[in-house]
Amino acid sequence: MHEEELAEIVENLRLVGSDVSDVEVKKAEGGLPRSARETLVAFANTRGGTLILGLDERSGFTATGLSDPAKMSSDLAAMCAADIEPPLRPHIGIHDFEDVTVLVAEIPELPAHRKPCFSRGAGMSQGCFVRVGDGDRKLTSYEVQLLLANRGQPREDEAPVPGTGPADFDAALVTAFLARLRTRRPYAFSELDAVSALRRAKALVRDENGADVASVGGLLALGSYPQEHFPQLMLTFVHYPTTDGADTTTGERFVDNVVAEGPIPVIVRDALLVVRKNMTRRSVVHGAGRADIWQYPEAALREAIVNALVHRDLSPEARGTQVQVEMYPDRLTVRNPGGLFGPVTEDRLGEEGISSARNAGLLRVLEDVPLPGGTQAICENRGSGIRTMINALRAARMSLPEFKNRVSTFSVTFPNHTLLGEETVDWLKSLGEHGLSESQCVGLAILREGGHLDNQTYRTETRVDSRVATQELRDLIARELVVQTGNRRWARYRLAPALLPAADAAPITGPRRADRRREILDALRQGERSRLELATATGLTDQTVARWLRILRDEGLVETTEENVRNPATRYRRTGKIALGEDGEM
Repeated sequence: MHEEELAEIVENLRLVGSDVSDVEVKKAEGGLPRSARETLVAFANTRGGTLILGLDERSGFTATGLSDPAKMSSDLAAMCAADIEPPLRPHIGIHDFEDVTVLVAEIPELPAHRKPCFSRGAGMSQGCFVRVGDGDRKLTSYEVQLLLANRGQPREDEAPVPGTGPADFDAALVTAFLARLRTRRPYAFSELDAVSALRRAKALVRDENGADVASVGGLLALGSYPQEHFPQLMLTFVHYPTTDGADTTTGERFVDNVVAEGPIPVIVRDALLVVRKNMTRRSVVHGAGRADIWQYPEAALREAIVNALVHRDLSPEARGTQVQVEMYPDRLTVRNPGGLFGPVTEDRLGEEGISSARNAGLLRVLEDVPLPGGTQAICENRGSGIRTMINALRAARMSLPEFKNRVSTFSVTFPNHTLLGEETVDWLKSLGEHGLSESQCVGLAILREGGHLDNQTYRTETRVDSRVATQELRDLIARELVVQTGNRRWARYRLAPALLPAADAAPITGPRRADRRREILDALRQGERSRLELATATGLTDQTVARWLRILRDEGLVETTEENVRNPATRYRRTGKIALGEDGEM
């Protein structure tokens, strides 16, 4: 870690006023604290992180230093190697910081096939931790089992269900399923009878006595009533009257409370019906007109519900937990047991080529099982369900969902408001900025609503990649629409002060952007200058100067003294062409 990056980390901690999810600070006045072991384990089990020894959080992250940093480094390395399983190999550095010496250890996240990480002294059942907020939380025995199961491909969906057989399947679903199999995969299924085809699809498996019984996945996908064997493998819908749940003033616990049972195709159909019954319609701006749409786009809801039912944990420990859909006045949440599986992470959801299935057998069956009364298969959008969800929300001009991944649960929450509503669209038009991308408009709308942005949040909310996010945020800075605080990993973005209305004042609606041509040209009157020199002379940011230099070059008003315009040291000068309106010269 560079000294500048350490300074930025500490500056951010002082600004926030507490540790953050990927940085932990300890004073370590009396030697290496035992609690460091929990933090090391938690970082390795979550997303990695940085441990800083020699700062005092209680005194505002004052740099107190270490009396013997070399011994501290040796003790920390020994703890990582001898006290933690699997052993960790963090990058440990000793730094001079604010006239004292501190120690910085950077701990990478362990790959899934090596988790869980745990303290050897406490053992796996008691010594596993994850990072939650600014603290370390001990994992439950169920969460530990999940991490162990995620080392390979879970097979709970292929487990036999004793006491079942072909008679437990829904005849209509089986008929539709086999017809699609024989049409779409004739090489593997066209010549097989019904039982043989169900065996090959793993909907039927052999029990310990060699008899044909339904698999867990087969029963959930095709069974006439799976809850006879698994009472809690269902979906519950609750519509709460207030944002906090029950209405304490009237005693009203819920507006609606419904249980959806049956095979997954029936649960999906019934869940969508009950959500639609509880939704209202809203008016949004589309071009020159308006359109009435549902409170939440049905395509987005469908993908969220299907994902929850298909990718939920099916291990015996989780079979007592149902998929939950909760509607509040300001949001709707879909939650399932079991976090994300495989290489998928929250910030990579929806990316091309990023897909992983906890219940691969169940998913494969549902690719050929249609919704009751329709022809579209339940999992027809395999690998693109999240993108379908996002596209549906964008088309409705709504905020993108919030994904929360925990070891034992995964949830998606849809905010109940139109991010790009009529007022916001009018505000964006009033800025007078041409060429803004849709993702830039979304970013500005988030900031206008009081949200915050960093590079990761921008990528998550707009679903653009890191390269595009960096370019678009730089362009917003250059346009003087946002300002940046911090650098690199600690960079944060907020609306430019000129876009913020005064307290109790109406929002700014008039043109706001200054034309910076005159300032750049005036600064070049004294002769050739580099971009940095122009930024110093005008008081503008480097990005803003670069933007207006491009415009002036395109207009033929300035030129470079060399070919490489990407070099910050490249110098610029005025041309002989006169800019219209410049001090009476034109």
